[in-house]
Amino acid sequence: MLPLIIKAILIWALIAVAEVVHGILRVRLLNRRVGDRRARQIAVFTGSGLILLIAFALVPWMNPATVAQCYGIGLLWFVFMLAFEIGFGRFVFRASWKRLLYDFDFRQGGLLSIGMAILFFAPLIAAKIHGLV
Repeated sequence: MLPLIIKAILIWALIAVAEVVHGILRVRLLNRRVGDRRARQIAVFTGSGLILLIAFALVPWMNPATVAQCYGIGLLWFVFMLAFEIGFGRFVFRASWKRLLYDFDFRQGGLLSIGMAILFFAPLIAAKIHGLV
């Protein structure tokens, strides 16, 4: 049986792949209709829905036993995704630090911090819905 942390990493990898596909679809379908800024704002909510759906489906497989384990999983997902976002943005898209931080800046319409908060709490939300904690 796989340890909890390995399962959490595997689920995070699935979330990362889903978010990359989601990003590609956002650029190809939504950017043309509403512009990049608005498309990014909309995508925070649709991406959050994807995260919650994946968490709902797979958190029972992880079977966290405590709220603390849910927070640990959420923190792991948060840190891994933040590193992934920054690494992908910097090294694949060659985005500047200013551009990367823009998505997190509420004053400029960046809503990514909302999505990251949902990512952090998704394991706890799913575990509570399933009655695991």
